[in-house]
Amino acid sequence: MDFKGLLLLDIDGVIRDVSKSYRLAVQETVNHFSQWRPSNQVIDSLKSEGKWNNDWDTSLELIRRRKDFEKLKISLPSRNNLIRKFNDFYFGGKPGNEAQEKWNGFIKNEKLLVNKEFFDELTKQKVGWGFVSGAEAPSARFVLESRLGLINPPLIAMGDAPDKPNPAGLIRLGEQLFSKPLGKGMPQIAYIGDTVADVFTIMRAREKCPDQRFTSFAVAPPHLHIKTNIQERKLYENQLKEAGADEILSSTKDILIHTSNW
Repeated sequence: MDFKGLLLLDIDGVIRDVSKSYRLAVQETVNHFSQWRPSNQVIDSLKSEGKWNNDWDTSLELIRRRKDFEKLKISLPSRNNLIRKFNDFYFGGKPGNEAQEKWNGFIKNEKLLVNKEFFDELTKQKVGWGFVSGAEAPSARFVLESRLGLINPPLIAMGDAPDKPNPAGLIRLGEQLFSKPLGKGMPQIAYIGDTVADVFTIMRAREKCPDQRFTSFAVAPPHLHIKTNIQERKLYENQLKEAGADEILSSTKDILIHTSNW
C-alpha cells in the first residue's frame, strides 16, 4: 500500500494507561531502596528534563537525588538489582521466561486508551502506523498483540535502538514502512508521545533528515486528565509545547481528525 503518511506512536501513556503499572513500579522500586515514595508530580518533573525516558534509569536517578538531597547513608543499588526489583513489581514474574498468564504484577492494572478499531481506521485512511517505545518487548507485545489483537505490529522496543530522544529507531521504522529512504518528496511522518523526550525525538529526527517532513503530536499522560489535576496538566502541556510539540491532543483518539485531512 502507498501510504499518504505515517503515524508512529509511543505506547506508555498513549496506547495504555501506566499510572497504576509502570508509574507504580517506579514509586515502589524507589521506596524499596530509599524508603521514599515519589509522587507523580516529582516523576513528571524529572521526565520534563527530556532525558529520563527509561523507567529503570528514572528510578535510579530518583534514588540518587533523594540520597544526595537528604544526605542519606544508603548505597545506590546496582542497575541489575534495581531492574530485578522493578520487574518483580511490574511483571510479577520473569518476562520471556514465563507465560503471560503467570504474570501477576502491576501490568494487570493497565487500561487501554484505544482499541483495534482505531488502527483499522488509520489503515482505512491509508495511513501507515507503527510503534516506537521504550517499553520492554514482552510488555509492548503483550498490550499490542494479546490485548489489542494486532497481528505482528511494526515495533521498535527497548533494546532495538538507542533510547529516545535518539531518533534512530523512529527513522529506521519509518524507512521500513515506506520501503524507501526518508527525504524530499516523501509523505510526512507524525509521532505521538506523552513526554518531552518524545518531542525531542522528532526535533532530532529533523536534524538527521532535514528534507523529511516530521510532525510532533503530544498528549498529557492519563493521570493528568483527572479533574483535580487540571493545573498540573496545563503546566505539563506547556512544557510539551516549549519542547517543540506541533500540536497538543486531548486524547490519542483525536489524532484521527488530523490524519483524515492528510
